[in-house]
Amino acid sequence: MSGGAESGEAFIAKWRARWPEWRIGQGFVAPDERARTEAWFALLDELTDAAWGGADPSPGLAKLAWWQDELQGWAKGARRHPLAPVLQRADAPWQTLALGLRTLPATREHIDDPARDLTALRDLGLAIDACEARLFDAGVVPGAEAGLSATRLLAAKACLYADDALARTCLQRWPLRRGPRPRRIADAILRARLQGLLRTGDVRPAVGPTLVWRVWRAARA
Repeated sequence: MSGGAESGEAFIAKWRARWPEWRIGQGFVAPDERARTEAWFALLDELTDAAWGGADPSPGLAKLAWWQDELQGWAKGARRHPLAPVLQRADAPWQTLALGLRTLPATREHIDDPARDLTALRDLGLAIDACEARLFDAGVVPGAEAGLSATRLLAAKACLYADDALARTCLQRWPLRRGPRPRRIADAILRARLQGLLRTGDVRPAVGPTLVWRVWRAARA
């Protein structure tokens, strides 16, 4: 399940291909955080793709079960996945993240009930925030904003399904600029994609000077 001979760079390359906006975004990340930023968002991309990608849910469910075991291993100092050397050494709550993955299968069904998904994703959103606080030295994450953290996850689902109604719901609930700089940049890119989906009915990478301005503002917030 770790990808066999597939290297950490291969997973990162897959994430870069899906999110080419990060060619701009990485320029606003501190040089000593860039490798960790790429590995972290590549990991999140793997998790959400396992949860919601593909017509058959079975392979994704198997991947999520594998990732639960893998992240629990990170908490104990063990590691198998090629992304682990960059991430696992950080004193992040990997066990909490592993437990949060249990909520993802229930959100796979494509239904018109975003409130249900937001509730289901609350704990996973908090776990992601807590990991990012440790990975990027951002201090303690306030739990009061857990619902906003879940909105980001639901936005990734909207992009995967090109669901304009879900994209609209996410934008209405969009979090204020908060969290470490890599998170703020990721939010700016994701929000630009949602807005593009509403304009065009399609999910496309955000481009042009407007994206640069958005990312610059997010980095400075």
